[in-house]
Amino acid sequence: MKVLWLFAHPDERSLSAALKTDGLRTLEAHGHQHRVSDLYAMKWNPVVDPTDYGHDPTERFHVGPASERAYTEGHLSPDIASEQHKLAWADTLIIQFPLWWYGMPAILKGWFDRVFVKGFAFGITDPATGRPQRYGDGKLTGKRAMVIVTAGARAATLGPHGINGDLNDLLFPLQHGTLWYTGMSVVPPLLIPGADRTTPESYETATTRLRDRLLTLPSTTPLPFRHQNTGDYDDNLLLHPHLTPTGPAAHYTSPPPPAHI
Repeated sequence: MKVLWLFAHPDERSLSAALKTDGLRTLEAHGHQHRVSDLYAMKWNPVVDPTDYGHDPTERFHVGPASERAYTEGHLSPDIASEQHKLAWADTLIIQFPLWWYGMPAILKGWFDRVFVKGFAFGITDPATGRPQRYGDGKLTGKRAMVIVTAGARAATLGPHGINGDLNDLLFPLQHGTLWYTGMSVVPPLLIPGADRTTPESYETATTRLRDRLLTLPSTTPLPFRHQNTGDYDDNLLLHPHLTPTGPAAHYTSPPPPAHI
């Protein structure tokens, strides 16, 4: 594998940082290549700005067209272009972060906002049908992604009956609306629960689970998201009436495995 490890935690002494170090060491030991984007260490700017695209600030700022034009003409801000080069090189994307308020840290959201511009991560159309190539097809098709999340909550509380909600539902905007949208295959996430109560024994369990998930990642069955353009959705991008589930579950062809297993 050629792995881009996208990491968002502000403290290098944290459990998250220790897991990242162990994960990278595992990849190296088994002959995999990796590059790292440690967003806090990089002091990554998460804010979309007209200067990202060389846009005239006196004119109205339409982010989509401005970013696509800058990407096509090679005028993107160097920090954005550098991250795009890393992702273009990789065949696998690892996204690791602590679960804060049921989502990712703002700095990580800002990485996607700035790096996944039109023309690079999305924005192609099937010439035969005129339909956009997204949700299973697109610019990043062929790459795999896995989310690694640390959380203070117990595993069961992030399961189907837990008070916090099922982790796959909490991650739906990222896994389905960002990664799958751009064409990436998304394998089930890895949850490291009870992060603020870690003991030597639970840390050993966590690293064992992480190593196993990394080494089996190429053969892991992806989450069974529905493709946009294979018949489940009509021309208005609505699920056909015979597909009866509602909510995020409707967009899977079969129930995903519990995220905490």
